[in-house]
Amino acid sequence: MDTIDTPYALPDGVRERFERDGWARLPGVFTPEDLAPFSRGITDATVRLNEQTVPLAERSTYDRAFLQVMNLWQRDEAARAFVFGQRLAGIAAGLLGVRGVRLYHDQSLYKEPSGGITPAHADQFYWPLSSDRTVTAWVPLQDTPDEMGPLGFYTGSQVFDQGRDLPISDESEARITANMQAAGFPFEVAPFALGDVSFHRGWTFHKAGANRTDRPRSVMTVIYMDADMRLKAPENPMQENDHASWCPGAVPGEVIDTPLNPVLYEGAP
Repeated sequence: MDTIDTPYALPDGVRERFERDGWARLPGVFTPEDLAPFSRGITDATVRLNEQTVPLAERSTYDRAFLQVMNLWQRDEAARAFVFGQRLAGIAAGLLGVRGVRLYHDQSLYKEPSGGITPAHADQFYWPLSSDRTVTAWVPLQDTPDEMGPLGFYTGSQVFDQGRDLPISDESEARITANMQAAGFPFEVAPFALGDVSFHRGWTFHKAGANRTDRPRSVMTVIYMDADMRLKAPENPMQENDHASWCPGAVPGEVIDTPLNPVLYEGAP
């Protein structure tokens, strides 16, 4: 329990690379022993609480990508302890260069054996947030080799606006991939060892491959935002749903200070 609250010193140059590239992967943020108290509880809760009943072969591309549960912290003690951990939140604040970060929401992602691709997309399409000071921590709960579908990123793509209007779909995969290739944004993907964590900006385009193994790929994510983030008026139905679900009661133009959006870290320069 102590490790998840222990400060982590960002290596030299990482913050600058994160600002330039829109993502960063840090090796060994946790040890396997650090993650052990949380991994089983998070994975079991995801399997238990997800509401997917359609057989894998009959689902849409989006639904073949993973089983998911949001705000697991409200329903599982292991998830709550992990989401409120100071180590990840401190890294998020340091990468963003903000004084502190709030929780937007968490999301567990369970890619079943033979689960499909996660199509190319930018997360912030879904979020009614007034600035780009957002970051997602992507934490695999097992070693994640190439054949299991590790997350990959289009480096530098957080500055590119074509495709930001696309939800996760076959269309987003085709159009964003073509846009990225035409604009010259390289796609970078590599295996994750247990304990490695990636961080990506809300507007960084990214995707993941299929799980070609007979084992599930279990991942916990935490989405952080600047502690001073303000709500913007939702611009699409997905943002309207996010407003109602993840920051209920927040008012456009005001700081998103609700019981579901606690400050998780303060003190970054």
